[in-house]
Amino acid sequence: MLLFSPAELRTLLKRPLTDDECDLAHDLTEDALLGEVGSRLTDPPQRGVKTVALMVASRILTNPGGLRSEQAGGMLQSYADSETGVVLSDDERRRLRRAVGMASGAGMLDIAPADVCVPVSIWRPL
Repeated sequence: MLLFSPAELRTLLKRPLTDDECDLAHDLTEDALLGEVGSRLTDPPQRGVKTVALMVASRILTNPGGLRSEQAGGMLQSYADSETGVVLSDDERRRLRRAVGMASGAGMLDIAPADVCVPVSIWRPL
C-alpha cells in the first residue's frame, strides 16, 4: 500500500533522502497506522490518511530517538515517556481514526461482538 511517495517526503522535509531512508520511513509509518486501525485502512488510502502518514514519517526521520527537549547548559535531555518505536500522537491518532470512519473520542463505546458490528463503508467520489 502506497501511503506517500518518496518525492512527497523529500519535498516536505526539504532535504535529500536516500531511497532506503524513504522506504524505512514508509514501512514504519504503514506498520504504525495498520497497528492503530487495522483492516479499516484501504488501498488506496482514504482522504486524510496521507497527511497523518507524512507527519509520522517526517518525525521518524527528523527525531528518531524521540527527544522531547534539550538544554545546552548542564546537558539535560528529555525523551518521550517510555515510548519506543513509532508511536502516533493523540492528534495523529484522532485524525487517522476520523479518516477511516472510526470513533475518535470517549463519547462512543462499542461493546457488540465483532460478528454483530455493522460494516462501515466510506463514500469516495470518483
